[in-house]
Amino acid sequence: MCTRRRRMSRGGSSLRGADEALRRALDDVRARCDVEARKAADPVHFVHRYARRDDQEIVAMIASSLAFGNVKALCAKIEDALARLGPRVAEIADDPAAVRARLAGFRHRVYRDEDLAGLVIGTRAVQRAHGSLGQALTDKLAASGNLREALGAWVREIRERGELGAGAGGRRGAEHILPDPSKGSAVKRILLLVRWMARPADGVDLGLWDVPTSRLIIPVDTHIHKLSRNLGLTERTSADFRAAEEITAALARLDPEDPVKYDFSLCHMGMLQTCPSKRDPEACEGCGVKPVCRHWRRDARRRS
Repeated sequence: MCTRRRRMSRGGSSLRGADEALRRALDDVRARCDVEARKAADPVHFVHRYARRDDQEIVAMIASSLAFGNVKALCAKIEDALARLGPRVAEIADDPAAVRARLAGFRHRVYRDEDLAGLVIGTRAVQRAHGSLGQALTDKLAASGNLREALGAWVREIRERGELGAGAGGRRGAEHILPDPSKGSAVKRILLLVRWMARPADGVDLGLWDVPTSRLIIPVDTHIHKLSRNLGLTERTSADFRAAEEITAALARLDPEDPVKYDFSLCHMGMLQTCPSKRDPEACEGCGVKPVCRHWRRDARRRS
């Protein structure tokens, strides 16, 4: 009979050896993350500039929705959009004509001024209808009991109120700026927004929405997907919504109450952009999760 004591997760369940090793590695990555420095390079820093909740919600929607492409370029575009809208974003958003006039000529990759204007107008309309953007999502989550379904209903209401339909000539910007979770994509930018607003205020996330952290799903892009496969958190080959659910379920074994708490530090690991899909001594040097990576685990076991 094994007498070795298993460490307990925050939720009270025992962790197996592999999960305990993964938890230690991820906790170490979180502990070593320079939060202030990384926040300054992350779109969430725009939300922290604002004091009023209605402004914060709209700015968070803008910043997360434009978080697409090169970080330096996208941050410049977010800065441009917010400068056009002025310091009281919610006040301006009450006047659709003013929003469209201020955003005239805006471009960011596949997005045009009318896409961003519709997003701002729709977001403000949902705020006013429900008291807050977060309350709208909370209401839909209470009705459906499923975050993906709730997000789908939430997105549809914002789109309808902002008249965000298919773009002229089949242009995809209007639908891409606020994607439909029911179509199966990872909707990384939407899940990023929800993480920012729902996780407890910790210097990065803001803790403004009453969505249980145990219900959150990790935002997944190609980099997080590759890293997660290397860590054995998912076997899915596509970075889709089901992969995000699998990764979240694996992280929930480590912390059932807050499985996405590792997202920010993993996103900002120095070598994340070059994380390989094989053993690469040069690329993997200094990686905080190397001991629990599937490509290096055998060596770690031999040394232990």
